[in-house]
Amino acid sequence: MSNRVAFVTGGAQGIGGGISEALGAQGFRVAVADLNLDAAKQTAQRIIDTGGEATAVAVDVTDIESVRDAVTMTVEQLGDIEVVVNNAGWDDFMPFLKTTEDFWDKILDINFKGALRVCHTVVPAMVERGFGRVINIGSDAGRVGSSLEAVYSGAKGGIIAFTKTLAREVATKGVTVNTVCPGPTDTPALRKFADNSGEDADKVIGGMARSVPMKRLGSPADVAVAVAFFASDAAEYITGQTLSVSGGLTMA
Repeated sequence: MSNRVAFVTGGAQGIGGGISEALGAQGFRVAVADLNLDAAKQTAQRIIDTGGEATAVAVDVTDIESVRDAVTMTVEQLGDIEVVVNNAGWDDFMPFLKTTEDFWDKILDINFKGALRVCHTVVPAMVERGFGRVINIGSDAGRVGSSLEAVYSGAKGGIIAFTKTLAREVATKGVTVNTVCPGPTDTPALRKFADNSGEDADKVIGGMARSVPMKRLGSPADVAVAVAFFASDAAEYITGQTLSVSGGLTMA
């Protein structure tokens, strides 16, 4: 068990919600940081209802001032941030040749620059205190590519490379930096994609599951246990690593 403070972006629902609740169950004091404050409050309350400590914080990772305000609020309410999970993300599925520069900017601003803003705000204090855990949520799309996700794949590939470099820079400062890469995960976002695919949603989901060696999609809880490990004291000698949580879909 830990009573360290964890700041989880996009922490209200989907994979982020699973991460927030798992950390709360392990004793972390969790700042559920999300653009959707109402959803963040609901997730924080679930953590509290099960005996944990949590607070909901509004954050827009595309706005540096919003990030700074969210970090300040977290420190005031829970204490110094010792664990940060960069989970906030967004994607839409389409062929690269049909994308626009505005689409590229949105993908990169949320999925890549969002993590940069949070790390740039939080990591200096970790270095000063001599302790920190940074866990960036990548994607197997960033490791092996994914059809209809060219720009997202590029952003997540950037997250993986950024993680390794930041890990090198702060390795002597007591701060570890690692990436968790989910594979196909059963979330509201994936269900929305299946519903909008123009095909039978259950068939789309079933096809994804059959492509996984374990023959099922991942769950937010599956991803959360990997994050909780990297956040723990047990992972103090592990940094710059990329861990896929994909049921064996990616073995690289």
